[in-house]
Amino acid sequence: MIHHHRIEGIPLQSGDVLCTHDGAEESLFGAVWRMLGRLLPGEIDHCVVYIGPGGRCVESGARGVIVFEMPGETWQSMPLAPERELVDELVGVAYPLAQERFTAEEEASIRQGVVDFCLEMAAENRPYNFDFLNAQTARGFYCSQLVYKAYLQFGVDLNRNLGVPDDPLLGRIVFPEEIWNACFHRRVGVCEGDASPVP
Repeated sequence: MIHHHRIEGIPLQSGDVLCTHDGAEESLFGAVWRMLGRLLPGEIDHCVVYIGPGGRCVESGARGVIVFEMPGETWQSMPLAPERELVDELVGVAYPLAQERFTAEEEASIRQGVVDFCLEMAAENRPYNFDFLNAQTARGFYCSQLVYKAYLQFGVDLNRNLGVPDDPLLGRIVFPEEIWNACFHRRVGVCEGDASPVP
């Protein structure tokens, strides 16, 4: 079933990708995460797949692939820090299917397939993948690799090397910034009719 939700005023459907940057202004713990986020190229440090209902999401982080619930319609990572072992701030939502040419039925099927894939990886307790250069493995996942693999099985390739260093070795990594740049996206605090298309 495809679920609909809003977070920070931005509409979501199952399979859409919440894009965040590490850290939070209000805590020392958040400041540590912000420093870690600076190691990644671009503004986006982390990707989370919205699955629904409500604020239910899947991500791959320090604990591997997990399901968590962001209560309400605002992004508040501090209360979930013990569960997620991460503090982050929402930048916006990426829509991987927004500019693809699928029928409504095909899109719904892909969204459900992405959700099923992510939930299966969480149910199997897939660990975090520290081998960033191996985005093709399914033994473990880093955050943006989980998104990439979930969509790739349906012919949607989000590893487009957009907005990241132009380097053959680094090109094997699927950076969170690539997911953001490869998709039509909407930023927190920007009017609903104003969003950024794929470059």
